[in-house]
Amino acid sequence: MKMTFRWYGRGNDTVLLDQVKQIPGVKGIVWGLHQKRVGDVWEKDEIKSEISYIESFGFHADVVESVNVHESIKLGNEEREKYIENYKQSIRNLGEFGVKVICYNFMAIFDWTRSDLFRALPDGSTALFYEKDIVENRDPQELIQTFSSYSDMTLPGWEPEKIGRIKELFKAYKDMTEDDLWENLRYFLNEILPVAEEVGIKMAIHPDDPPWSIFGLPRIMTGRESLVKLLAISDSPSNGITFCTGSLGANPHNDMVTLAAEFVRHSPFAHIRNVKIFENGDFIETSHLTSDGSIDIKGVVRELSEIDYDGYVRPDHGRHIWGEKCRPGYGLYDRALGIMHLLGLWDAFQTVKKEEN
Repeated sequence: MKMTFRWYGRGNDTVLLDQVKQIPGVKGIVWGLHQKRVGDVWEKDEIKSEISYIESFGFHADVVESVNVHESIKLGNEEREKYIENYKQSIRNLGEFGVKVICYNFMAIFDWTRSDLFRALPDGSTALFYEKDIVENRDPQELIQTFSSYSDMTLPGWEPEKIGRIKELFKAYKDMTEDDLWENLRYFLNEILPVAEEVGIKMAIHPDDPPWSIFGLPRIMTGRESLVKLLAISDSPSNGITFCTGSLGANPHNDMVTLAAEFVRHSPFAHIRNVKIFENGDFIETSHLTSDGSIDIKGVVRELSEIDYDGYVRPDHGRHIWGEKCRPGYGLYDRALGIMHLLGLWDAFQTVKKEEN
């Protein structure tokens, strides 16, 4: 299990890499060119500059999150060929500099969606919160204001150029079904996977967050059936999953331990985090401790240990603790605590395995 830490780049993150260096066990930085417009080619000089900076702190830069997919590709419209070719070139350029995994998603219009970025928890910390009634009964434009007015730092999936086209995009998706979106994902993968395989990169699709339809938009990466369907599109070794316990786990019908046992072999990259699910469908993000949420984090790590998982792992969204002012969900302190908890579980399970053998 290779521990990593997601970082949003120079001038775009409150966390500094010399701080991350002080977290025991972190070997790599999960990065991206977050100031790039979605659909543009990631140029070699940009990639080299970011990787060189990351490596100067002693980290590897094997994992990119994310090379976002342009809406034209998801819609399957007449512009998709141009953006697919751009995507292929970005894959080639990243492969040239040793990138091993690209995380991406295929969510229509919106990326991860919450109703409150700083909801108070009983311990005095705050966390990302999803209130079902608000999301289901409010104009999406109101939630957009919550995200777009947050700060001058980028929030992935909520890029300014996309926010300015919301009405246009909703009109474009008006008649799209889940089957249509699946077909457009299949087309995209059949185009890019040969390129990814050629340069030794694994593509790892991220589940929808939350894993159900919002605002009437189709969502397709939601549970076991969709993971099976994704893998059936291609048996290429470059066709993989980002196993995210918090995204899939927001639906209580998704047993994350069972899914881990079946799918982590197909997952070169994993996000491990916990959420507390309420009976009315609301959920809030918590510490990584199993007892604080609704997901058996301990059981998930046990499954990883059982197969001696050698993929990349990172703690996912953390709480905002100890007065830290940070990007929503991506502060330093709680993610550092999460890393130590996950590594502690891993060490314990690995030790037991060795003693039993």
